[in-house]
Amino acid sequence: MNSHTLYRDVITGLLFTAGIFGFVSGQFILATMLFGMASLASNIQPSKPVRA
Repeated sequence: MNSHTLYRDVITGLLFTAGIFGFVSGQFILATMLFGMASLASNIQPSKPVRA
């Protein structure tokens, strides 16, 4: 596991956990935003430089 996937997994986990806590505390708009950010963080592929 390289550092980029570890970083992405940690960020996704933190956003998802914060979304769960936001949902439990009744902040549904914040929780929805955090779940969306976790989804984007887990699905966006990193770009690689292209040789010209």
